[in-house]
Amino acid sequence: MIRTPPAMRALHPGDAVAVAMAARASLCADVIVGLSQARKSIPCKYLYDAAGAALFEGICQTPEYYPTRTELALLRKHAGDIAACAGGGVNLIEFGSGSSAKARILLDALPRASSYTPIDIALPGLLAEADALRSDYPALRVVPICADFTETVALPESIAGERRVGFFPGSTIGNFTPGEAGAFLRRAATMLGNDSLLIVGVDLRKDQRLLDAAYNDAAGITAAFNLNLLRRLNRELRANFDLAAFSHGAHYNAAQARVEMHIYSLAFQTVRVDGRLFSFTSGESIHTENSHKYSVTEFQALAGANGFRPLHCWTDAANLFSLHCLVTTAIH
Repeated sequence: MIRTPPAMRALHPGDAVAVAMAARASLCADVIVGLSQARKSIPCKYLYDAAGAALFEGICQTPEYYPTRTELALLRKHAGDIAACAGGGVNLIEFGSGSSAKARILLDALPRASSYTPIDIALPGLLAEADALRSDYPALRVVPICADFTETVALPESIAGERRVGFFPGSTIGNFTPGEAGAFLRRAATMLGNDSLLIVGVDLRKDQRLLDAAYNDAAGITAAFNLNLLRRLNRELRANFDLAAFSHGAHYNAAQARVEMHIYSLAFQTVRVDGRLFSFTSGESIHTENSHKYSVTEFQALAGANGFRPLHCWTDAANLFSLHCLVTTAIH
């Protein structure tokens, strides 16, 4: 976890050196462990350096990738319904905020929101978004937290006192296994507190052909996004991956109800990472991301077993994507 400065104060550029050092240490430790396994893997959060985040924005514009535009349409259509569920003044807390573009839809529907707390692992983007939001919403208190939202994050006392509304869009919860998703929900319920809301975007089960196309776009942007991880390791961990010797692949695993994304070695080769050597056989992969798909009832059951009561669910006409409004149950 990249920890926040003392007293959970708003972050400033002067914190960048300490945060960057902690981030590199976490990256190195996770990559060394992941590449040492019999089935190599690297946590998907490391796909999102600055270049990766920009490439993902490109993925969202491809005709094959339906989740972003479908979720945006649902948010625009139902922002008023969400605001009605939230009530008066609220503290909006976003897990993995990125560009905060979706949060702005909710903020526009919540004119009495008192604060917005974006939680993200990437400090430069987090600070830039916070500055932009302060300019665009001068009455809003913006309190960014640079942290790994997959770990326990303590909220600052400055945002206590009003109803908390958690926001977890993008079907990012699908990157977790169901067990990990349950653990995240339990942490979120504890963090948000009693009678708080959580708005979650969840991708739905659908025809495999739509899924395979969405994660293997014809323009090759998803491939570039995936392989950019190796470029990041070369830059930050003194690795020597030859990107031409690896390829992107994604497929739907029906047994696990998830799309799996991999980087495949095209030959027998040895790669150095932070002074350590790792061997690859031809066809061996690094598993870089999962994207689990749920039915509405499956996700509501998962939420119900992990600290939340389903309140509302909205889906698009084609049943591609779902937007869930959950309320925390009693926390002891």
